[in-house]
Amino acid sequence: MQIHAGIITVSDRAAQGLYADRSGPALKQAAEDYGWQVAAETSVPDEKPDIQRALRELPGFGEVMRLESIKINRHAILSRNLAAVVDRTLVICLPGKPAGAVECLGFVAGAVPHCLEILPGAPAGC
Repeated sequence: MQIHAGIITVSDRAAQGLYADRSGPALKQAAEDYGWQVAAETSVPDEKPDIQRALRELPGFGEVMRLESIKINRHAILSRNLAAVVDRTLVICLPGKPAGAVECLGFVAGAVPHCLEILPGAPAGC
């Protein structure tokens, strides 16, 4: 199965060009290392209400990312990591720091192909 990925960095400063997005490029490399094709990359402002309205949550992804991350960083309990389904697309929200983003993607990457196979039945199936 070929997995197509898009990377969206949610950051007011990055979207305005005031801050260089380092997580996006790090995640692109990690996705390509998994054999996924990165189809698009962008930075958008952090408009929480608009982002929340578009998402249906898949709590298991966030739980795994926090569980594994807390073994590395005791403050990981505060993370907003989650995954959601938007139409027929799996969206995985990752930390802003490049190392944390790539680590968290690694914690859940193995579940992505199966989740995409059963996506029409999400969120219960993933």
